[in-house]
Order: sequence, then structure tokens, then C-alpha cells
Amino acid sequence: MITTDSRDPSHYTSLAPFQTLFNLGLPILTYHKLGPRPRNARLKGLYVSEKLFGQQLAELRAAGFTTIPLPPNGDERPTQHRRITLTFDDGYQNVFRYALEPLASNGFRAIQYLVAARLGLTNDWDVRIGEASEALMDETEVREWLAAGHEIGSHTLTHPHLTQVSAQQARTEIQDSKKHLEDTFGVLVRHFCYPYGDWNPAIRDMVMEAGYASASTTLHGVNTIDTSPFELRRITARYPSRNWQLIWRGLRSLFQRQRQ
Repeated sequence: MITTDSRDPSHYTSLAPFQTLFNLGLPILTYHKLGPRPRNARLKGLYVSEKLFGQQLAELRAAGFTTIPLPPNGDERPTQHRRITLTFDDGYQNVFRYALEPLASNGFRAIQYLVAARLGLTNDWDVRIGEASEALMDETEVREWLAAGHEIGSHTLTHPHLTQVSAQQARTEIQDSKKHLEDTFGVLVRHFCYPYGDWNPAIRDMVMEAGYASASTTLHGVNTIDTSPFELRRITARYPSRNWQLIWRGLRSLFQRQRQ
């Protein structure tokens, strides 16, 4: 549930409003797109400017945060260790363009969840419902991302709503995306992200059976020792705005249209 309670802020723009929440468990920040927003972008909140991204990382570093890989160990208190995980969904080329330098300068590492069958193409799953077209990282760019010390994970083959396709198709999306990425890049792909945050116990079990070590959701909050590694909570980073309710309603409307 999205809430405006200042003790549990909904979207990350700066550290101060999140100090209390971050004291309760280990935070995972999620980003989608970096850099300028095209004029026809509908979900503007999914873009974070290059400047703001750099400011967010610098602020975290100045506060003593370091990045840790997935899945986080929930019994380590961030009040003691100041640890955080950075994730990017979909594999946008603008993340490759604008994230590598700020990540390196702040000594941070991140994971990029890739749509395995769309490498080097575009976000067709969004374009079909009226969102702006954006280029996705190609194989060369993914290799540079890995060479810089970052990780990749699977975001399925084609970015479907996994609970709305057949069990066989869902299993193929989950298993074959892992194999495709591992075969292409020669690395072990241990982490999964549910497209649209769409999952249920059966989908979760398929992810576990496929050999992943974790799965990220769109559930809001931080992760504790009681959090399942296959139900990881995350906090969406976005630019500051008083109109986040409109963004959320727009996101929900697009997802509903996708279900039709």
C-alpha cells in the first residue's frame, strides 16, 4: 500500500525522510531510467536526472553507506553497517550512459535486471500501452557493465505479467531467461525480478525451482531477517514532486490496461 505517512515515505529522492525507515531493516533502491525525459513520456516519475542520481549516490556515500550484493542479510542492521543495495529494472541504455561514472566515483555497485530476449532492442511492452520508446542495453554494453564490477539479473525473456500467462509460459520466461543470459555473458545469473511486481506463490516457487537465489518485488519497505529472499521489498527512487499520487495512478492505470 502506498502511503503519505512521513514515517514511511513512498518514493526516494533524498536520505533525510528515510532515516527512520532505513533503521528498521536493509533498504534496496530501485531505478528504471536515467537522464532526460522524452516529451511523450507518460510515467515521468520513472526517470531520474543524471544530476539527481549523482546527488543521491553522493549523499549516501557521505552518510557512510556502502552497497552490498543480493540477497541482503536481513540480520545486519543498517544503523550499524549502513548498507544498501541498488537495482535497475529493464536494462535501459540510458542507465548504461548515465550510471557508470557516478557509481564508480562513489565506489558503489549495482545490479541490472535484463529482459533477456530484448537486448539491443526497445521496451516494446511499454510502447504497446502508450509509453515512450527507449533503447535497451545491447550485448556490448552489458559486457561493459559487467566489466565495471556490476551484476546482472533476469527480468524474464519478454517482460510479461507472469500470473496472466500459462504456467508453461511463465516457467519458460523464468528458466530460459536465466540460461540465455548465462550462455551469452558467461556469468552465473542468481537473481530475478518479477515484471510489474506481478507474482503469486506458484510463480515464486517456479523462480526458486529455476535455481535463483533471490527475487525482487515492488512491495514497499526494507528487508529484515524475516523477509523471504524471494519476496524482497524495494523503494523506488524518483525525482522530487508533490504529484506522486498522479504518477502512481498513471502507473496503476497502465498496468490495468495491460491486463485487458
